[in-house]
Amino acid sequence: MGTIEVELALSATAEVRQLIEELDHELGQLYTLEQCHGLRLDAIFQPDIRFFVARHSEAAIGCGGIALGTEFAEVKRMYVRREWRGRGVADAILDLLITEAAGSGLKLVRLETGARSAAAIHFYRRSGFQPCGPFGSFTCLPRTSVVTSIFMERQLT
Repeated sequence: MGTIEVELALSATAEVRQLIEELDHELGQLYTLEQCHGLRLDAIFQPDIRFFVARHSEAAIGCGGIALGTEFAEVKRMYVRREWRGRGVADAILDLLITEAAGSGLKLVRLETGARSAAAIHFYRRSGFQPCGPFGSFTCLPRTSVVTSIFMERQLT
């Protein structure tokens, strides 16, 4: 298979745009617009967010970000192209996101994923995440917006 490299993305390149479009399309097949909570592309490249692209032979194959808050970090826009799933790409991305959070002194990582995204839920559970309640801005959303949301967290050592 070769080496998977995960690198910091500093801007919304064409590759980043394509990955986010693919993610949005996939989520749009499962959830209503109101139930999709991903950051807009322009919101990803802010000082408190580190966004990464996974590559194989220089081709972009996945992405993910970590928003570094004051009390916890939040996984954002995690995605791996379908043909690369099950090959360790998501693990490589998430490992780097966890390292970024820990390196910032945070002890807790949280995320929101969809109840119809069984593979994602399984992946996060396998990666040490446990169910939790809504957090941050999710607590202010109407019930219809989060009825399909699964909230998870992982304590960092």
